[in-house]
Amino acid sequence: MQYHLIKIFIIFILTLIFYDGCEALGKGTLAGGWKPIPDVTDPLVVDIGKFAVDEHDKKNHATLKFRKVLSGESQVVAGMDYNLTIMVVNGGLVLNYVAVVWDKPGQKFRQLVSFKGPI
Repeated sequence: MQYHLIKIFIIFILTLIFYDGCEALGKGTLAGGWKPIPDVTDPLVVDIGKFAVDEHDKKNHATLKFRKVLSGESQVVAGMDYNLTIMVVNGGLVLNYVAVVWDKPGQKFRQLVSFKGPI
């Protein structure tokens, strides 16, 4: 009887330890999750922002002019996804758009996934 209680107690303690470990792991950023871009003035980020506006203009016969990247997040995929909030000028109006760009720097591949706004 006492052996049975000790066994149940050990299983209970191990369950608590396992649960706490899983809980702690769940609070971090998941691999492949979106992570804030700390410096949106980084030349690569600015280049990707300009690319997004240029591609949008080509596809939609628009005349938006890139101003700057306001904020952004990146996500590791087969390459890197960039989710950027971009300030543009359109006929004197300053507007903000959100663009997602898929970039594979080693393969010289870049694709505009979405361009939404103005927001």
